[in-house]
Amino acid sequence: MEIAPGVTQEVWTFDGQVPGPTLRGKVGDIFTVTITNDGEMGHSLDFHASKVAWNDEMRTIQPGESLVYQFEAKHAGAWMYHCGTAPTLHHIGNGMHGAVVIDPPDLAPVDHEYIFVQHEYYTGDEGEPGDLGKMQRDEWDAVVFNGYVNQYVHAPIDGIEVGERVRAWIVDNGPSENSSWHVVGTIFDTVYKEGAYNLRPDDGGQGGSQALDLQPAQGGFVEFTFDEEGAYPFVSHKFSNAGKGAMGLFIAGDPDLGEIGGH
Repeated sequence: MEIAPGVTQEVWTFDGQVPGPTLRGKVGDIFTVTITNDGEMGHSLDFHASKVAWNDEMRTIQPGESLVYQFEAKHAGAWMYHCGTAPTLHHIGNGMHGAVVIDPPDLAPVDHEYIFVQHEYYTGDEGEPGDLGKMQRDEWDAVVFNGYVNQYVHAPIDGIEVGERVRAWIVDNGPSENSSWHVVGTIFDTVYKEGAYNLRPDDGGQGGSQALDLQPAQGGFVEFTFDEEGAYPFVSHKFSNAGKGAMGLFIAGDPDLGEIGGH
C-alpha cells in the first residue's frame, strides 16, 4: 500500500485498509463481527468498546480460521480496536487497527461529521513491513490521519459553509504517540473526551477549547463552526508531528484557491 507519495509498504490490515473500517452504534446495540484470517500468520481482534474475556473472543486465530466476536455496547465513546497478537506493537504499528463510535444518548445533530484516526508509520525497506526495531524505539517516520501522509492537504475537505456546525471524532490509535488535535482559525465550543463532556455551549459560560489532547487508545470529539470563508488547517499541535504528515485542510465557503495554495 502507498502510505505517502512514492513510499510503498507491506501493511497488515482489517478488510484491506488502514485504518480498518469504522463501526458505529448506540449504547445497548449488539455487535456481531466475524473475523477470518486470510493472512500468513496468526492474528486477533481486540475491541476496546467490549467487555469480554481476553482468552475467548480476543484469542489468536491461525491462517484459514474464523472467529465470531460478539459484544454489547455498554458505554458511549470513541474507541480503538486492534490486533492483539504478540508482538502487539508490530501488528498495530503495521496497520491492524481501527475505530468504533458508540454515540452518547444525547448526541445533537450537526451539518458535517468526520472521523480522524491518528496513527504512526515506521517504515521498513520499500515494499516490506514496518520496522519493529523503530517501533520499539519510538522512531516513527510519519504521523498521519486515516492512513496517508498529508492526505487532506493533497485533497482538502470542502463543502462546508460559514456558520455550519462540524463534528470531528478523533481516535488516537498510536501505537505510541499522543495527539493534540487543533484547527487553526476556530475554537471548539464542545469537547467530549473518553466518555464525558468537558465543554458544551449550554454550560452557561463563554469558555472555549483550542485542542483535544489524547494519549494512545483514547478518543472523543469536538464541535466547531467557521466564521469566515477560507482555509483552516488542522494538525496535531505537537508540531514535530505536523511536519511528519499530521496535517490537513478544511475549506469553508468558496475562497480563492490561489490564496490557499500559497498558505
